[in-house]
Amino acid sequence: MSATSAPPTTEPRPLLVAGVATDGSDRQPVVYPHDGSEIGSVWLASDEIVERALAAANAAEPEVAALPPYRRAEILKRAAALVTERGPELSRQMTLESGLAIRDSHGEVERTAEIFEIAGEEARNSAAAGDVVPIDAVARGHGRIGVTKRFPIGTVLGITAYNAPLLLVAHKIAPALAAGCPCIVKPAPKTPLSALSIGEIMLEAGAPPAALSVLPATNEMAEKMVRDPRVKMLSFTGSASVGWHLRDVAATPHVTLELGGNGAVIIHDDADLDYAAARCAMGAFLRGGQACISVQRLYVQESVFDAFRERFVARVAELQAGDPLDEATALGGLVNEAAADRTMGLIDDAKASGATVLHGGMRRGAVVEPTVLSGVADDVRVCAEEAFSPIVVLLPYGDLDDVLDRVNDSPYGLQAGLFSRDVRVIYEAFERLEVGALIVNDVNSFRVDQMPYGGAKQSGLGREGMRYAIREMTTERLLVLDPR
Repeated sequence: MSATSAPPTTEPRPLLVAGVATDGSDRQPVVYPHDGSEIGSVWLASDEIVERALAAANAAEPEVAALPPYRRAEILKRAAALVTERGPELSRQMTLESGLAIRDSHGEVERTAEIFEIAGEEARNSAAAGDVVPIDAVARGHGRIGVTKRFPIGTVLGITAYNAPLLLVAHKIAPALAAGCPCIVKPAPKTPLSALSIGEIMLEAGAPPAALSVLPATNEMAEKMVRDPRVKMLSFTGSASVGWHLRDVAATPHVTLELGGNGAVIIHDDADLDYAAARCAMGAFLRGGQACISVQRLYVQESVFDAFRERFVARVAELQAGDPLDEATALGGLVNEAAADRTMGLIDDAKASGATVLHGGMRRGAVVEPTVLSGVADDVRVCAEEAFSPIVVLLPYGDLDDVLDRVNDSPYGLQAGLFSRDVRVIYEAFERLEVGALIVNDVNSFRVDQMPYGGAKQSGLGREGMRYAIREMTTERLLVLDPR
């Protein structure tokens, strides 16, 4: 199958405003990146629609907070079942609006269902999230009891990126409901259909309508919402420049940022090279390289560099790029031709600095072949910046001190990978690498959605992962009781 099988619907898909399907005034087309065809359209939120959504969410805060944990859990688990049930249509829709390979879309649907399932479990646990504080540990506290409890923060605004249009929306909506918070989602302009589908699924699963709005909107309208004091918490996934700007202008101090990276993986001389090559080939080109935790800088110890390079390039050569709807395709296209232009610019810049293309480097429309470069200096753009492209750079290193310093010499610090069996090497890397997570004997792209996920430096602020996101979306309150 190489083409869309149905023409776009004539009417734009409505927004969800406090759970109600609503038409806007301006229409935005949704385009299939692979062939440029229009596969649908959505209405965009106007000032009046944004005001209705904010007012409804603000008014619904007591209702959603009062929803008992068992009921929140039931809704979230029902949503998980609906995602699984509708997996094929959700996968196809996501591929058509994003250009991701259909096999990546299948994996994202599976993870999205897991997110709702885990959130349901955490919704039950959240009622017991608190501590006993030893007030009587000093004489002035004698006879008093202290306990803490977490309370919903209020309206959450979730702003998401295009590269994972289902699961990123789930990472906003699911913990918000589990915490007892209304949620407004502003999806990426390129991929609004998946967000609207998740909103519809949540309503069908029983979410209070006033608790949920999904508003395709301009970026200017999104900033207007960020500046509104009725938004009690901002959860943003996207570029570092936009994220830090929104943190600066947000009316709320409660901000979580999941931003970019230029992910590094270290192959130490005791690594299983065959396994490492296979995992790195997967991690570098997942979602066509359009992932903030894709493998971008691949540091290989000099004594095994040639052996690893041979294995890695052979693995990459097996990856098929092309038609995203073909189940055999490993890499679909980038999200648009502008992204492909930028990718080719990074490759050309590296070649001009003396880099060698070991594989790939060619383009057909929005599809860029999986590309492996070597002979690149650490300060060249393809190493120093976030590529967000199907490019990986092979970099030799001498000793551990050298490579840890080079990995850290970056404005980003999201996740890093390390292949080694030496516990001393592993512990030294864990102590020194300035990242949100170190993944040992796997790539930095590894993620399960219950783990704390976030970065250091310019890669972000706060943590996602159900339990950790719920903490971000709640505030702690202390009760000190003198029972006398």
